[in-house]
Amino acid sequence: MNNERLTAFEDAILAIIMTILVLDLSKPNPVSWAGLWALHASFFAYALSFFWIGLMWMSHHNSWQAVRAINMTTVLLTLVLLFFASLFPYTTSLVADSFDNATAQALYGIIIAISLLNVALSLNLGRLNPRAKFGLLYKTPTWVVLLDLGIKLIGLILAITIYPQAMIYSIFIAGLVLSISMTTNRQVKLN
Repeated sequence: MNNERLTAFEDAILAIIMTILVLDLSKPNPVSWAGLWALHASFFAYALSFFWIGLMWMSHHNSWQAVRAINMTTVLLTLVLLFFASLFPYTTSLVADSFDNATAQALYGIIIAISLLNVALSLNLGRLNPRAKFGLLYKTPTWVVLLDLGIKLIGLILAITIYPQAMIYSIFIAGLVLSISMTTNRQVKLN
């Protein structure tokens, strides 16, 4: 298998997952601003999941252009990553329906597994493609990756112990950190 075939497969799966996310959004009753506001937790969970998957896709898309070699470990890591990513619609709907529930929030914390798999994938591809000079998460600075993982881990611990919503808020904060880092790194390369 070549890397184009694997990236096309990953692109297709992520696009399907992102599309399925919207199917779980409830319709407001009544259809009014107040009815829409009553669903704000659902819209927040949907938007966060959509953009998190989008960030992952963007990171892979930009980084995989430097990939020339893959191996069976790359394929297996990608499959496991896509397995966990495919749980996004389910965990997103759980959080949307039970925003204050620690179990729902902890299940949404499955994003930590996806983050760790992205790190493993980046390290695997870095070994196979030394010219790409990949770090823990492709070209993202190591301190940003460690901060991202730390924020998500703290969110998970807080969600399980004292503040259920900490998980979704920590993912929001970590997503902002990654977005700013990706934007800043891209601007530096262009200048």
